[in-house]
Amino acid sequence: MTEDNERLLRQFFSEAASQQIEDGGFTDRVMQRIEAEQSSALSPQTSTFMRLWTPFCIMVFVVLFVYFRGWELLAVHFEVMLRTMATQSFSVNLLAVATILFGLLFVGVGEVISSETVRK
Repeated sequence: MTEDNERLLRQFFSEAASQQIEDGGFTDRVMQRIEAEQSSALSPQTSTFMRLWTPFCIMVFVVLFVYFRGWELLAVHFEVMLRTMATQSFSVNLLAVATILFGLLFVGVGEVISSETVRK
């Protein structure tokens, strides 16, 4: 039964794919306009912003990591995890998690902006 359905679907879509709908060149004009907009979408300000956003986010993350002594927090969490792994779950320091998430948020937002800008 499934093979018959698949065969019928392939037959239907192969027939539909070969059909041409006359639109007076509308599709070609739209595609040319989209391509033209894509090539001129990046202004110099946007391009500079895209190049500087990721290093800025990394610097903010490093500053916060140093300010909150993230290496100490990670060492403590690692030690607690190793000592209590067999008996119980380890606790989470919300400040350390917030610092890491804050850094990842900045980098992530920059990457989303970058990918959306390139796509336009």
